[in-house]
Amino acid sequence: MSVEALNEQVRRDLSYLSFGNAGWVRPRNHPEGHVYDVVITGGGQGGLGTAFGLLREGISNILIIDENPKGSEGPWETYARMVTLRTPKHLTSIDLGIPSLTFRSWWEAQFGSESWEEIDKIPRGDWMKYLRWYKSVLKLPVQNDTRLQLIEPIENGLYRLHINRQGAPSKSLIARKVILATGIQGGGEWHVPAMISENLPPHLYTHTSKVIDFNSLKGKKIGILGGGASAFDNAHFALAEGVAEAHVFVRRKELPSINPIRKMEPSGLIERFSILKDEEKYAVMAHFFKNNQPPTNDTFGRAASYPGFKLHLGSPWEEVRACGNGAEVTTPHGSFSFDFLMISTGLVTDPGLRPELKLLEKFIDRWGDMYQAPEEISNPLIDAHPYLTSGFALQSRDEVGKKLLYGIFTYNYSALISCGITASGISGMRFGIPRLVSEVADQLFLDDRKQTLSEYFSFEEKEFLGLPAVESS
Repeated sequence: MSVEALNEQVRRDLSYLSFGNAGWVRPRNHPEGHVYDVVITGGGQGGLGTAFGLLREGISNILIIDENPKGSEGPWETYARMVTLRTPKHLTSIDLGIPSLTFRSWWEAQFGSESWEEIDKIPRGDWMKYLRWYKSVLKLPVQNDTRLQLIEPIENGLYRLHINRQGAPSKSLIARKVILATGIQGGGEWHVPAMISENLPPHLYTHTSKVIDFNSLKGKKIGILGGGASAFDNAHFALAEGVAEAHVFVRRKELPSINPIRKMEPSGLIERFSILKDEEKYAVMAHFFKNNQPPTNDTFGRAASYPGFKLHLGSPWEEVRACGNGAEVTTPHGSFSFDFLMISTGLVTDPGLRPELKLLEKFIDRWGDMYQAPEEISNPLIDAHPYLTSGFALQSRDEVGKKLLYGIFTYNYSALISCGITASGISGMRFGIPRLVSEVADQLFLDDRKQTLSEYFSFEEKEFLGLPAVESS
């Protein structure tokens, strides 16, 4: 099968499901212009899968906006530097149960079934190519080079979205519902310890989430802070690009060896997470934070295969200072000098850190507002997460905020504590997207239920026109 033949198969499969038929949502009007039923911020895998889910539900008046250029949505060609995805290749995701839309179908259409059996994990670059194909074959409406700056609630349950579109004057969009499908960083910000940001000039360090000029680092010695998979991805990438030495510093005395997600996948913990009690959700995620994800064996092996790779266990950074043209790092095992530092310390989740939520964040319910965890597992990083419905809707701390937050959904990493990894992992999206779409659709229906019910009760269009005239006996 060719990709062209697969495209035709997708169209045929969707036609059997009446995909693309007329929608049921009532249009709204506003003096400022078109009113979208749903605007999705983020055109990566979560945003694309959500758009497909909405279209399947007959919600077609939608728009996806993404700050990146066309074809570069998501992290896969910016800061994701792994060779392959970490997710097992057989797990499905944004196909939402349509076999012809799976990555496997796309792969086999080009390379054959034997090639699928031969690959161990999905190559990162091919995953991005698959997402481009997915967007194209489904004709999903994406407006690129567009950044959401602010969500402003206005009258009648609508939102004015202040956007900045590259090369065009600033303007706004009007939407009934807003979905923040903004990925790993969309619920807060990448974290750089103050010890580094306050003591070093910006040219001596960067977070691994940033675009990095590796050409300027050829032949240099770099230090990497962090023990997660990303630290080793970046160490390997840097060494492959010509860095002379890459030293990875980990505060733990041993690298984590257990990946909790591998137990979640077959156990029901992903798809059924939302029905757990709050104390159970908190305990599951506290355990998840404690264990973290280890690097994959192949990622670690690739990095360790370079003679310039150095691993420092039990080595938190105690002090960082500028020294000559570089930086000096002090650990319990001594001091080390580097030309450049790369920070792979993850992110901090808090709605208060998001500029687009500036007018709303004070109303947003956090986990720390709703549940007091036992001291032994209490974690302020968990407490700062928004307390969401099972359909990813924001909830308010008080009555004033209920109307203001009613139409906003966060399908990003900030949903981790409330909804598990259904928004933050490829393996969870096939469970999370239908739940999100269902709650969005419910809101749209309930918003107009009075008119819908009124028209139902007054409906008098005749369907049965009577029997043909017959002789009476």
